[in-house]
Amino acid sequence: MTRPSTISLGLLLLLIGYTAAGPESELQPRAVRSSACQDHSALHDRLDVVEKHVEDTVQKLEAELSVLLDAIEAPEWSPRLDTAGKHVVDILDGQGLGEGRDS
Repeated sequence: MTRPSTISLGLLLLLIGYTAAGPESELQPRAVRSSACQDHSALHDRLDVVEKHVEDTVQKLEAELSVLLDAIEAPEWSPRLDTAGKHVVDILDGQGLGEGRDS
């Protein structure tokens, strides 16, 4: 014959094991889990499309910048950009904007 304390201890351990495993009601049905996976996959697909658009835009901007830099460095702009020996006017010196005038 088994002692009542052994049975109580066994039931207590069984209850602890069941509680540690968690209730089964938290487990979502397969259809819900599948839907969540599909949503996750769709989100990644959309992010891939956005990433592709961003990469294409960056490439176009780099090409435009290259063209602009080539145009600025062209020989016809060299005399206009060469300021050696010339007086350079500082357009941000504040003259004409009310600074330095007597009121």
